[in-house]
Amino acid sequence: MWGRREDKHTDKYKDWESEEPLEEEGEGELHREIVEEPRGRRKAPLLAWALFLVLPCFAADQISKSVIVRQIELGTGFTVIPGFFDILHVRNTGAAFGMLQGIPEPVRTWFFLGITVAAFIAMFVVFFRAQEKSWLLKLVFGLIIAGALGNLTDRFVYGEVVDFLSVYIGKYRWPTFNLADTYITLGMLGLLFHIFTVPGEEG
Repeated sequence: MWGRREDKHTDKYKDWESEEPLEEEGEGELHREIVEEPRGRRKAPLLAWALFLVLPCFAADQISKSVIVRQIELGTGFTVIPGFFDILHVRNTGAAFGMLQGIPEPVRTWFFLGITVAAFIAMFVVFFRAQEKSWLLKLVFGLIIAGALGNLTDRFVYGEVVDFLSVYIGKYRWPTFNLADTYITLGMLGLLFHIFTVPGEEG
C-alpha cells in the first residue's frame, strides 16, 4: 500500500513537471503587441516628418516660385533691402546657386533625377535605422529632400529652375537662389554638424 501511494505521488509530481505553465488570459496577446509595436512605430515617424516638414517646405517653395513667375517678368525685380537684398526673377539650368549649368539638358534632367532618388533612399535608411534616436538626421534629410523635390519639379514644369532671392553687399552679389536651395544648404550644414559633433555608436 505504501509503495503504491508513493508511486502515485511520484507520478503526479512528474506530471506537474511535464506540464507547461499556462499563460494568463491576455498575456499572449500583450506579448505579441509588444513584439509588433516597433514595426508599426517605424512608419509613424516617417509619415509625421513627411507631413509636417517635407510637404510644407516643398509647398512653400513651389508657391513662392509660382507667384514670382506670374507677377514678375523674367530678368526684372525690385529692391527689398537697399544694398543687401533684392527680389530678382532669373532662371537657372544648373544646380543650387547656378552650379553645373554647362551640362547638356537631357543629361542634366536625368542627373538631378538620380540625385533626388538617391536622397530619398538615404532618407528611408536613416529613418528606419535611427528610429527615435537621431532627430537631427531626420531634420537635415527632410530639408534636403524638400529642396531636391522643389528644384526637380521646376525642371519638369519650366525646363529650368526658378530663382528669385538675390543677396549682395556693394558690388559683391551672391548667386541668385530660391527656397529649395536654402533647404538644401541648411540640410548640408546640419549634416556636417552631425558628422563632426555627434559621436558614433560603439559596438
